[in-house]
Amino acid sequence: MNIIGLQYLVFGVDDVGACRQYMLDYGLSAVGDGSRLEALDGTAVVILDKADPALPPSMGTASTLRETVYAVADEQALLAIEQELRTDRDVTRGSDGVLRCVDDMGFALGFQIAERRPIGIGAEAINAPGDIAGRQVNQLGAYKDMPALPRSLSHVVYFVPDSAKAEAFYARLGFICTDRFQELGPFLRPAGSHDHHCLFLIQTPAFMKGIEHFTFHMGGPTEVMMAGTRFVEKGYTSFWGPGRHQLGSNWFWYFNSPLGCHVEYDADMDQHDDSWVAREVNISADSSQYFLFEHREKWAPGGDPH
Repeated sequence: MNIIGLQYLVFGVDDVGACRQYMLDYGLSAVGDGSRLEALDGTAVVILDKADPALPPSMGTASTLRETVYAVADEQALLAIEQELRTDRDVTRGSDGVLRCVDDMGFALGFQIAERRPIGIGAEAINAPGDIAGRQVNQLGAYKDMPALPRSLSHVVYFVPDSAKAEAFYARLGFICTDRFQELGPFLRPAGSHDHHCLFLIQTPAFMKGIEHFTFHMGGPTEVMMAGTRFVEKGYTSFWGPGRHQLGSNWFWYFNSPLGCHVEYDADMDQHDDSWVAREVNISADSSQYFLFEHREKWAPGGDPH
């Protein structure tokens, strides 16, 4: 089934103003009435008041995520998903064209024909001895006011009480396990994407069920560092990073948020096809990242090193 990846996430929150401002400061752009906040390619986060009648029901936990909507390639893919899901659950199609159901863990899902804009911006370029120069002579690799905006909704991470059962549901829809943390959960890639994962499942007690974090792709590690630094300077609190993951190889920087979950910047994720053999590793600090930095106030030579 040709699922390309995430199209948008929907949240129902206590403080709509604070959450929308957070995502604006993160780098998204508000459209329409301001409830939808988009990355450069049109993938988005939708933030509504938790009592809004348009929202799917809460899962009954602390999670504020109300719906995850995936992009599919075409109407044929949408019909294939509908046919599969109707075998054992209720499925509806809204006036917005979104096919909706609930997965085996209670997460509200949607599927729609992709509405992604071409970005048309080059990736971060580097110069390295032994290779052709990535940047032209006198072209700067970084500068103070360089753009560092989220490009595309990358992945979402769920806390689930039964990761095996959850994985089996998504396998029905063509998701493939690219790597796995033993006794924790799988990284899942939809068939229509080469990204290492757009969904990661983490085994937790039932009372924790919900979203752990979501992230948007940036144009490279410098953009992750630049956007994250600007975010800190706006007063937001770093949770984990910056650093680089082992499984997926993506650069990361996570932040606390008023949405009740973490929000990440990421860049340079591995790409895989069906010939890739999934790895299984024990979860630990050593297997979670290759290296980890910690943000501190800026410093200059000659200043107090402490």
